[in-house]
Amino acid sequence: MNWGLVLNVILVILVIMVAILAALYFWGKKIEKRQVEQQSVIDAAKQVVTIMAIDKKKLKLKDSGLPAVVYEQTPWYAKRFKLPIVKAKVGPKIMTMIADEKVFLQLPLKTEAKVVISGLYITEIKSVRGGIPPLPAKKTWRQKIVGFFKKDDGKNEKKK
Repeated sequence: MNWGLVLNVILVILVIMVAILAALYFWGKKIEKRQVEQQSVIDAAKQVVTIMAIDKKKLKLKDSGLPAVVYEQTPWYAKRFKLPIVKAKVGPKIMTMIADEKVFLQLPLKTEAKVVISGLYITEIKSVRGGIPPLPAKKTWRQKIVGFFKKDDGKNEKKK
C-alpha cells in the first residue's frame, strides 16, 4: 500500500474541511450582524395593540395573503418556508400578520389579547383574558413516530 498517496488524500480532505469551517464561521458572523441590525429596527417600531386572533396556520409566503411587497422583498431561499400566519382583528380591520414561533403556539383563538407588534410581525404576548396559555410540551422523536403511524387516514373506518 502506498502510504504517501493515502496521506496526501487525507491532507487534502483536511484542508478542504478547514476551508469549509472557516467559510461557515465568517458567514455566521455576517448573518449575526444582520440579525442584530434587524432586531434594532423591530425594537424601534414596536407597539402594544389589542387584537383578536381569528385564525392561525402555517402557510407558505405566497399563499399567506400578505402584501405582494413582502413576497418581493423576501430572499429566494426563504420563499419556500412555511411561516406562522395569524389572521387577526386589529380594531375594526382584519389583518394578516406573521407571528413569532412562541407567540404562534401560545396565542389563543377567538380571545382578545394584548400583543407587541412591529409592522406586520407579532413579537410578544403581553396579556390574554384568562391568562396566557403555557407553551405545549415538546414531543420526543419517539412520540412523533408513534403519532405518525397512529394517524387515521380514513382507511380504518368502522363498518356499519
